[in-house]
Amino acid sequence: MQDTFLASARRVIDIEQRAISALSARLDHTFVRACELLYQCKGKVVVSGMGKSGHIGNKIAATLASTGTPAFFMHPGEANHGDLGMLGEDDVLLAISNSGETNELINLLPVVKRINVPVIAMTNSTSSTLGQHADVVVNISVEQEACSLGLAPTSSTTATLVMGDALAIALLDARGFTSDDFALSHPGGSLGRKLLLKVQDIMLTGDALPLVSDDATITQALLEVSSKGLGMTGITDKDGVLCGVFTDGDLRRILDTKTDIHHTRISQVMTRGGKTIQAHELAVEALNTMEAHKISALMVTDAQRKPVGAFNMHMLLKAGVL
Repeated sequence: MQDTFLASARRVIDIEQRAISALSARLDHTFVRACELLYQCKGKVVVSGMGKSGHIGNKIAATLASTGTPAFFMHPGEANHGDLGMLGEDDVLLAISNSGETNELINLLPVVKRINVPVIAMTNSTSSTLGQHADVVVNISVEQEACSLGLAPTSSTTATLVMGDALAIALLDARGFTSDDFALSHPGGSLGRKLLLKVQDIMLTGDALPLVSDDATITQALLEVSSKGLGMTGITDKDGVLCGVFTDGDLRRILDTKTDIHHTRISQVMTRGGKTIQAHELAVEALNTMEAHKISALMVTDAQRKPVGAFNMHMLLKAGVL
C-alpha cells in the first residue's frame, strides 16, 4: 500500500510539473496584452470563476491586491443576481474557466460588454464562447489532468494559479513595487513585523547601552559586557565616536594568548571599527547584516558614528523578526 501511495503521488507531481513547464513556451503577445490591460486599468481588476476556478480566482485576486494591483473576487453566480453592480466602467474583468463554457460566466458577458469593460479570459480554448468574446485570451490548457480518472481539476487549476502569479509579479515589477509598499498591505503578523519594524523600535538606549572608553582596561570592559547582557560592548574615543567593539569572541581569543586583563587597555585587543547600523533602518536589514557577517549583536550609530543604541539576535527573535 505504501508503494502505491508514493507511486500515485510521484505521477501527479510529474504530470503537474510538465503542465507548468508547458506554460512558459506558450507565453506570447497575448500575455503582454493582458499585462498592459491590467497595468492601464484605472479601476479594479475583478476576478471571477466558478467551482475550482473560483477558488483559484480568489487566490489570484488576493495576490494581485497585495502586490500593487487593486483587485477583488466576484462570484459569477452571485453576480447574476445583483453582485454585477461591483463591476464599474473603469474596471477589467479577469474571467477564469478551463472549458470557456461556464454558464454563470457566459451569462455575464452581454452586460459586461454593454458597459465596455475589457475581458481577459483564462481558458484552454480560444474558440470557446468565453474565448470568442474576450479581448484577450491567456492560454491555460494542459495536456492532461493529474487525476487518474481525468476528471478532477488538478493540472488545470495548478496551471491557472501559476499563470495568475505570473501576471501579478509581472505587474509588480512593472510598477516598481517595493518591500515598503508591500508592508503597507501586510501590517499584521510576522510578515508585517519583518517589513515595518525598525532598529530604533528594538534597540537598547541610554544607561542600558554597553559602552566603555578606549582607555578602559579589559577587566572594565568585561564588567560592562556582563552587566548589560548583550555579549558585547562598544568602545568610544575621547570624542565619543565608536572606534571598535569587544565581544565574547574577542575575550576567548585573548585568553588563549594569556593577556593580562587587569592592566591591558581594551583599545589594544578590541575589534577595530566593527559592523554598525543606523536606527532608521529596518530590523530585517539588521538581521541580514548579522547573518552575513556571523555576528550576534550590533551597535547602532548616528551619522557621525556616535553610538545611540545596541541590540542582539535574541532581541530580534523576541520581536518576531526571526
